[in-house]
Amino acid sequence: MSSHSRINRAYQTAKRISFNNNSKFIIFSDVHRGDNSFADDFSNNRNTYFHALNHYYNNGFTYCELGDGDELWENTSFSSILYAHKNIFDLMKKFFSEGRLYRLMGNHDMVYCEQSYVAKNLYTYFNTITGKHEDLFPGITFSEGLVLEHEESKQEVFMLHGHQADWRNYKAWKFNRFMVRIVWRQLQIFGISDPTSPAKNNKELFKVERRFKRWIQENKNIFTIIGHTHRPRFPKPGETALFNDGSCVHPRSITGLEIENGNITLIKWHIATSNDGVLKVVRIVLEGPQKLIAYKTF
Repeated sequence: MSSHSRINRAYQTAKRISFNNNSKFIIFSDVHRGDNSFADDFSNNRNTYFHALNHYYNNGFTYCELGDGDELWENTSFSSILYAHKNIFDLMKKFFSEGRLYRLMGNHDMVYCEQSYVAKNLYTYFNTITGKHEDLFPGITFSEGLVLEHEESKQEVFMLHGHQADWRNYKAWKFNRFMVRIVWRQLQIFGISDPTSPAKNNKELFKVERRFKRWIQENKNIFTIIGHTHRPRFPKPGETALFNDGSCVHPRSITGLEIENGNITLIKWHIATSNDGVLKVVRIVLEGPQKLIAYKTF
């Protein structure tokens, strides 16, 4: 199956939800929540991420996580990730209970395509304080794609992880997972990067972007948001409408995309120092806001 066919399938099988200019979405991907060990790339940004996500929860946003939320290549069990970042999962649980959480699968959490695995590990968790199993994300499902359809303009915003354009990380993900667990996780402590990752291999990164651009152009410039490459992308109106929210494992910062008031904005959260020496988590705008409708092909 070609990358074109895989992207088509993700689009055709995507969950579909309607939205309007009063809707608010925060889009993150590639969080790579780990077990808080030396190999957990997320651990440096976990406080920044928690603060940002709490901000979005309190301000009525819906959270869309576009795959690779949990690092299930380096880690053999979800429970180790859950207990390492329990406060974050408690917050995500609040989003979920209010119908404000959508999670897609990526190559690093491709195991979520197996509903039996999801049911066993994510529906409930063992509360070590009460000694009982309690609800976490009961009934949650993962899909490859998510489509937002505007109630008035009928414009679609198509979201997916992006590994659909990367054969090695889509079809051979089990082999790559084996290599990461056995080889690259051990070498990571010495600063040696995994060459299979498009986030660390510019040649693979450009291949992924080129394949998505071709698919978008062949489909009336459909507004598309991906992750996977970890490289933020925010095209101008008139250009191929391929957006990328970046990742939550940038050195000392996280990036994402906000949709609010019919606009899209690329943002960054990071820790900054005030003039009086106080550290605080701040949000800055990298690109936008830009009207979604500016990218619609009529």
